[in-house]
Amino acid sequence: MSAGLEARRQRLSRRALSRATLDRQHLLRRADGDSALTMVGHLFGLQAQAPMAPYFALWARLKGFRPADLSTLIEDRDVVRIVLMRGTVHAVTAADARALRPWVQPIMDADLRTNTLHKKGLAGMDIAALADWSREVVDRTPMAMAELRPLLAERWPDRDPAALAHGVRNLLPLVQVPPRGIWGRSGQPVCTTLERWTDTPLSEPIPDEIILRYLAAYGPASAADAQAWSGLTRLGEVFDRLRPRLRVFVDEDGAELFDLPDAPRPDPAGSLPPRILAPYDSVLLGHANRSRVIADEHRKAVFTVNGIIKPTVLVGGQVAGFVTITAKKRSAALEIATFAPVAKGAASALEAEAQRLLTFAHPDADDHDIRFTDAR
Repeated sequence: MSAGLEARRQRLSRRALSRATLDRQHLLRRADGDSALTMVGHLFGLQAQAPMAPYFALWARLKGFRPADLSTLIEDRDVVRIVLMRGTVHAVTAADARALRPWVQPIMDADLRTNTLHKKGLAGMDIAALADWSREVVDRTPMAMAELRPLLAERWPDRDPAALAHGVRNLLPLVQVPPRGIWGRSGQPVCTTLERWTDTPLSEPIPDEIILRYLAAYGPASAADAQAWSGLTRLGEVFDRLRPRLRVFVDEDGAELFDLPDAPRPDPAGSLPPRILAPYDSVLLGHANRSRVIADEHRKAVFTVNGIIKPTVLVGGQVAGFVTITAKKRSAALEIATFAPVAKGAASALEAEAQRLLTFAHPDADDHDIRFTDAR
């Protein structure tokens, strides 16, 4: 980019980026009147490795959200739990899953070739035969991988059944069916194909439309941001194709950012209310440059070495700490560990938010204990 062209483009401060993204993530103010289905569709994927994480993500964004609002959508097959972006489990609308799953298939194909644990067991395998046979099995009877592995071992006795099961996970668009992901219930992932579960074929993905949806929920963003969100590469080609339809900005470091022309970009001087985010909240994973919501020095405290992403607190639009919830019998406690002292007004607002969260998560508890600790 030439110096003259960069000078003519509006520069967005980190605070401006934070406020714009949090606004369209409905983390500046909770949406009033939107349904859970509308919000799941707008967010274009709720991170769902932890089965209950999507409930907390929706609670943070919707006024009056109740767990049954999402549980019913999952049981009615309007929302599904399926491996999508970055090869991780997301809760998405069934319609979005039908387009997104084929779009991210290159991630699954690459894993078949590169997975250090299973690539040897899949070497030379007739992948098409594995996919066809396994599809017939799980479409006839939804089952867990632990149930499928003995059947795979019987069909291919000279192969490692764990590697074959991993191959099936990559080859087929597998949905985790209820009771997995239902509030207040538990169960191991039991799977069937998306086509069988929704009785609808997969869609032909349209990358341009997918990127526009991404920007509506995560923008302003760069091509590198979209690649980090999706796990795919070469998305710069899509942004270049869309360039005439988009606004182009630069960030504080001079990186090129794209956005929808009419997307909200509120005044960065406005207030940024404290919020408590879900574990694995997608707003922490939607960009390559995550500094708009979390400082690099705090990521290790939130993103643990074993892949867990803690529920966090936002103060001033930035992650200021993380929370831990514990419950036993008729009591529930929430500990807010912060990286630095929080101003009195923000602390009071966080305490009120914590009280609402405990009421949501543990409505039968007679006693709620909220305390602040030092995370340093």
